Amino acid sequence: MSQLKPYYPTKYWQKLDDGRVQCTVCPRLCTLREGKLGACFVRKAEQGEIVLTTYGRSSGFCIDPIEKKPLNHFYPGSSVLSFGTAGCNLGCKFCQNWSISKSRQIDTLGQQASPEQIAQSALSNHCDSIAFTYNDPVIFMEYAVDTAIACREANIHTVAVSAGYMNEKPREQFFSVIDGANIDLKAFSERFYKKVCGGELAPVLETLMYLKHETDVWFEITTLLIPGENDSEAELEAMTQWIFEHLGPDVPLHFSAFHPDFKMMDTVRTPANTLVNARHIAKRNGLHYVYVGNVHNEQCSSTYCPNCGQNVLSRNWYELGSCSLSSAGKCLHCGYQLAGRFAHIDKPFGRRRIPIQVAQ
Repeated sequence: MSQLKPYYPTKYWQKLDDGRVQCTVCPRLCTLREGKLGACFVRKAEQGEIVLTTYGRSSGFCIDPIEKKPLNHFYPGSSVLSFGTAGCNLGCKFCQNWSISKSRQIDTLGQQASPEQIAQSALSNHCDSIAFTYNDPVIFMEYAVDTAIACREANIHTVAVSAGYMNEKPREQFFSVIDGANIDLKAFSERFYKKVCGGELAPVLETLMYLKHETDVWFEITTLLIPGENDSEAELEAMTQWIFEHLGPDVPLHFSAFHPDFKMMDTVRTPANTLVNARHIAKRNGLHYVYVGNVHNEQCSSTYCPNCGQNVLSRNWYELGSCSLSSAGKCLHCGYQLAGRFAHIDKPFGRRRIPIQVAQ
């Protein structure tokens, strides 16, 4: 069993000539004096190295429907054991999990669990997958990687919900043990990433290209549309054309609605028709699977066969309805093979959210 330590050693860092150490996990490349924390608040300079301060500690565990990640083509109807830690390597002004992602407080991390305990809990709670979510697993990648390995040994799938903001070598190690991912493509402009997120767009596009062309990870994309910031037709045209040209037509794309939060309390909610129009643009540009989220729209949340156009899997929020898919993901109307990962589910998990205790 993995030993839980106050400070967990890491390997993605380098010593600088002036005595500082530089973290190389993500493009921020934080340079730290002894005892200082990186921008993520969880990676720390300690005795001339970079250590992880949150290994084995979580902000909480919940069993969710896989559709809540959101993943609509990764074993639909299954359940996933979700957890995160604290901190984040981006500074999104609209963060809707800010109490976790921006926390510097140790009391946020109220539960302790080793990777093996998490895998065993997923088994005992009949979860098909575990998900690293709530905050970005990039910053606690050592804990995530060890947990993914433990889950793989127990035949449990692993899912990463991430902004994809990481460097090449850590990215290779991290995704080598991940089965599914949802990448948060926050916008399609460097201006937005710099002004609103404190980051860069290019590394995220590199992550998407890497996942598509160099891994077997099933991944989907989510973009939160914020009125006046990243929802112009020109930007949506450019983004969906890029996805089609570089990732292909079969990567599912989710458009979700913004609600006022964190440092953007004065920005209005996203109108439902903005999401519907974004979906129309994406479909027009050749994407096969485009969804809306955070609003009640069964039509735009359901899956349609790209070949015959039939509704093959209806959704009401996270609740699955009528299904015309085989257990292998083939359309029962025309025999077309839909993209994704599919398996037989006796009874869909539904829209429940069940908090659980894993270990103390």
